[in-house]
Amino acid sequence: MLNGLLNLSFWGYVIATLLLTHITVIAVSLYLHRSQAHRSMDLHPIVSHFFRFWLWLTTGQITKEWVAIHRKHHAKCETADDPHSPQVLGIKKVFWEGYELYKTESLNKETITRYAHGCPDDWIERHVYTKHNGVGIFLMFLLDLLLFGIPGITVWALQMMWIPLFAAGIINGIGHYWGYRNFECPDASRNIVPWSILTVGEELHNNHHTFGSSAKFSVKWWEFDLGWFYISTLKLFGLVKVRKTIPQLFAIENKNSIDIETLKAFITNRFQIMSRYAHEVILPVVEREKLQLSASHRKLLKKAKILLVRDSSLLNADRNHRLKMILEERKELNLVYQYRVKLQAIWDRTTASQKELLDALHDWCQQAEATGIDVLHQFASRIRQFSVKSPANI
Repeated sequence: MLNGLLNLSFWGYVIATLLLTHITVIAVSLYLHRSQAHRSMDLHPIVSHFFRFWLWLTTGQITKEWVAIHRKHHAKCETADDPHSPQVLGIKKVFWEGYELYKTESLNKETITRYAHGCPDDWIERHVYTKHNGVGIFLMFLLDLLLFGIPGITVWALQMMWIPLFAAGIINGIGHYWGYRNFECPDASRNIVPWSILTVGEELHNNHHTFGSSAKFSVKWWEFDLGWFYISTLKLFGLVKVRKTIPQLFAIENKNSIDIETLKAFITNRFQIMSRYAHEVILPVVEREKLQLSASHRKLLKKAKILLVRDSSLLNADRNHRLKMILEERKELNLVYQYRVKLQAIWDRTTASQKELLDALHDWCQQAEATGIDVLHQFASRIRQFSVKSPANI
């Protein structure tokens, strides 16, 4: 019995541990995160309750606490009220003490009351999963011991540390500190890597923060959201209903007017549009400006590219000063940057009427085309082609 009922080899224990922890990560991503916290999909009751039961065994996680803290993180991201922002608390604090930060916030009754609406509140949630959330962990320990013997203690220990490490440390910590960004959303979220088995799509954190209500996290063709693969598989068997995914931006080749469809596309796909503006307008102008500079100045301008596309709210005083100096020296770069600011300001006009927004977008396009800057003119012309409807459906 030293090796348990299964009597596995060393690699058998490794595979079993990876399988068990992987199921836990799937449960966190699909059930707690995408289904409960963001309501991007509805899981079949059988699947939903399996995940609830599994998380009770492997994490002792209380649904309403996890959901409330995560929703507060999105609502207060990168502020003093964010439960786990490395931009505020420091990367070491969040990476190594992410679980402690979570436990501290879970004691905040105001957070639970304000952000936990819509979570399961049935008999088993109240009287078993919440009231006895530590019992499941103990049962998992006994089960690991029975199946794996003495090595089961190590298997159980790894199960217990898996979510604190990957969810609290890596996703909440590194996911807001290091990595690449597809979109300049108003927080510091990053995509850690374009694909991962261990985090089932959660590594695409910038994509998720930009489109929080989407059940799918991948955007680029080379990104792979393993969680979406599992969702698609469940969908084949009628076990999940997807509510929302990332909106699509369409271009109609012969369209040359600013209309309601243009405005809808502009508002719905604003982050995609600003990403395209950075790549199609700002960066080409940067490359053009570099040709006129000495080697040392070219290097400085290259390093400053990130300042030209980053949301201004994420720039500290030093970076704002550097950006101001660059714009004062480069006239054409300053102009396309100011047009970026003006374009973004249009959808910030939350109290404007539909007609006012249409007029503002129309005026922006006319003025951009009149600047004489080729890439800006081309982009303004392209905006007129944007639509939320696929050309195939028109």
